[in-house]
Amino acid sequence: MKRASFFIVVAVIIPLLVFSSQEQNDRSKNHLTADWKNEGVIYLDHSLNARLHTVPISAVHLGDGFWSVRRKVTVERSLPTMLDLLEEHGVVDNFRRLSGRKNVPRKGPLYTDSDLYKWIEAASWAIASNETSDVDRHKLLGQIESLISDIIAAQEPDGYLNTYYVGDKAHLRFTELTRSHEDYCLGHLIQAAIAYYRATGNPTLLNAAIKFADYVVDNFGPTKRPFLTGHPELEMALVELYRTTGEAKYLDFVRYIFSGVERDRLKLKDSEIRYMFSGKPFTSRTEFEGHAVRALYAASGATDYFAEAGDPAFKRTLDLLWTDLTARKMYITGGVGSRASYEGFGDPYDLPSADAYAETCAAVANVMWNFRLLALTGDARYADVLERTLYNGANSGMSLSGTLYCYRNPLATNGEKIRNPWYETTCCPPNIERLLESLPGYFYFISRDGVYVNLYHNSELDWHLEDKTGLKITQATNYPWTGDIKLTVNPERASNFTVYLRWPAWASSADVQVNGQPFQTADLKHGSFIPITRRWSPGDTVALSLPLQPVPTVANPRVADLYGRVAMQRGPLVYALEQMDQGGVSLGDLFIRANGPASAEARKDLLGGVTTLKVSGSAAEKSLGEESLYEPLATALNRSKRPITLTFIPYYAIANREPTPIEVWVPLSRFDVSASSTSGSNGARHAESK
Repeated sequence: MKRASFFIVVAVIIPLLVFSSQEQNDRSKNHLTADWKNEGVIYLDHSLNARLHTVPISAVHLGDGFWSVRRKVTVERSLPTMLDLLEEHGVVDNFRRLSGRKNVPRKGPLYTDSDLYKWIEAASWAIASNETSDVDRHKLLGQIESLISDIIAAQEPDGYLNTYYVGDKAHLRFTELTRSHEDYCLGHLIQAAIAYYRATGNPTLLNAAIKFADYVVDNFGPTKRPFLTGHPELEMALVELYRTTGEAKYLDFVRYIFSGVERDRLKLKDSEIRYMFSGKPFTSRTEFEGHAVRALYAASGATDYFAEAGDPAFKRTLDLLWTDLTARKMYITGGVGSRASYEGFGDPYDLPSADAYAETCAAVANVMWNFRLLALTGDARYADVLERTLYNGANSGMSLSGTLYCYRNPLATNGEKIRNPWYETTCCPPNIERLLESLPGYFYFISRDGVYVNLYHNSELDWHLEDKTGLKITQATNYPWTGDIKLTVNPERASNFTVYLRWPAWASSADVQVNGQPFQTADLKHGSFIPITRRWSPGDTVALSLPLQPVPTVANPRVADLYGRVAMQRGPLVYALEQMDQGGVSLGDLFIRANGPASAEARKDLLGGVTTLKVSGSAAEKSLGEESLYEPLATALNRSKRPITLTFIPYYAIANREPTPIEVWVPLSRFDVSASSTSGSNGARHAESK
């Protein structure tokens, strides 16, 4: 069935579905944007402070390649097995029990509603996707409609909808704001409802979300009951609800949340404010602290708010926070959060490898935030962080099989099991699923003067310019395994506009040709967009060649845990050692040679098809576990080692085989010098210079 015929089927099916009430149907006609098929993951067409506009997921067709494999697994394995687990662990029954459809006790932590909402959002983006088969699409449609029926049946007449604060806990509603997650669950309900509306045009769940949102907006505020987001998330959702309905009261409520005026009325402690990243004026913040996911969700919501309201104080704060994150508190994988004790930020440069928490949800939030900053500014540095995090710190969160997940994503392990099918707090699995299924909407932006190409993959954009001129752009590439990309530009008629081609910061050079002729990039630099402005005719081509080679990378010396260690990168991918690939040598006995040769090897038979790195290293002849805890420098300098070739795999693919120790940052073999140079201080200086 073609894409157009799917919408015909949806148009036939939807009128037959049981809507919650005629009042809700009338309301959707009056308040919801009618052009639901043209709205992206976030809808920016009327956002005056956003430089770029998103395209709908249905406008992008992903061909074979890196991300199509991951997304196919998500639809065929991850979404079905995750829904089964949500059923098995009572998450869906928590709704059915409230409507009397099942007589069962409530199960799980107080925030489980949000996990089901995230699953619905992921499944909704899958329905909107061109790559989802008709069989899977209709199966997901049926599952979502069944879940919507259970959810709406549990909603109370005044709009309140939460499966935990019911019965003998009903009197506690919105009285435990620092821990209740009622606001967090509402935020995910809104986002799921908007995704389903944009995928199908069905407003049933969205009307239920609006009813709950109105309950909050009508009952809380400066002159009403106090409110704050204990787990920021609602801010993003309410801004998107404003974009979807045009109702200014939702944007006004976000302004109120970010004002932080309720500290005294709620008697908040400083420690609570730091941990929640809420409860004081957002614009007074200068650094990231506390719980990493909450902080990045708050920053994402603040970016959304600025896109609509344009308050310059918000932009100044966002700039300070982004610098703090990327210069002092982010892992090389784009992962965020170094402290396991509170799933949060440590001090500047506190980035341990084995103890890294780097929650998958925090990486997803990092992608979402930089996507918003990129749309706001058109600045390629945000695309670089987005890409780094997407390929590494977020992508590692789901196994290659699609059925195991990492809650935390350490950069070193002793072989412990870090992937599991289920967590009591199961926020990460549906979160990475919704990111992967919304991914087509991240590849391109439309600007007033043209189109931005953010990410590279076999794909076709079938959309239009700002002046409604039809435009198709086709990419042909094997990125990220190779750096050659060919674009074919097909406007519906010859037109003047600009194609902005991203030159990643990791690429030392960029060779560009337009219709086979060299295009000068001498005035540009890596980490920017290359603007190609011309009169484009159907069939024009652009060829971009980016050099891909293994790049040894070191951390800022202030990152004490990483001093004297090297990580390997190739293109957007960060690499890691797994002990099982090192010929029986313990990772603790391996070193990487500073200036040794390194090469790339394509392995179609390994981990679903990857490019590995072969890097010159050395191994201690006698295991370091047998050495003294402390010893003279001269003894260490004379330690016997033998040459060895280290085999690196992409970081995202770790822990997909048997349990084995893992290491991203490998000690530098800077003491590999001859015995004759090791006596006295001169020898020590010579060794260190190596």
